[in-house]
Amino acid sequence: MTMRNMKFLTAVAASLTLAGCAAGSLGTTNTSMYSVHQPVVERTNFAIDLNSDGGGISTAEQNRLGEWFDALRLGYGDSVSVDFGSSYADQSATKIVSKVASDRGVLLDGVAPVTAGQIAPGMVRVIVTRSKASVPSCPDFTTDHDRNYNASNHSNHGCSVNSNLAAMIANPEDLVRGQENKRLDTNSGKRAVDTYRAKTGGN
Repeated sequence: MTMRNMKFLTAVAASLTLAGCAAGSLGTTNTSMYSVHQPVVERTNFAIDLNSDGGGISTAEQNRLGEWFDALRLGYGDSVSVDFGSSYADQSATKIVSKVASDRGVLLDGVAPVTAGQIAPGMVRVIVTRSKASVPSCPDFTTDHDRNYNASNHSNHGCSVNSNLAAMIANPEDLVRGQENKRLDTNSGKRAVDTYRAKTGGN
């Protein structure tokens, strides 16, 4: 190979490298097998304030709480927590809320999120946190595949798989934190079956 040919090949390689950098700066180059479109988890808090006289929650307020849970269609993936504001925690009220939530297959969360508005004295705030997963940037057909000179994936790559995953996952929080590796608890499966049978009247 002559020195002239070597200089020519070097110039071509340099120009291709610069072209690749320019394409990448436009955000349209993805030569990996990973998708740039990943599920995003959004959380929404729903709150209700119940009257608590310091000795728990009255039967009327319990019924109101149960109807509120049913209106929200409380279920797996939802998180229920209790906030007493600046007042001392009322263990009796906490147990009642836990019982009403567990009747619908949801356990009480120990940490309550921050919500708007002050909690009046003698009131207890019950909060339902619901998560939703979606891929907001999909579909994405911005890539002109007729001019794909760098072997990159299409801009819509991964949209179908990740959108289906976001739609089908039972608990969107698993996309954020995953599941802790705990020992198998046979009672958890039995509790879910008992709750289903109680609602459907099955044996």
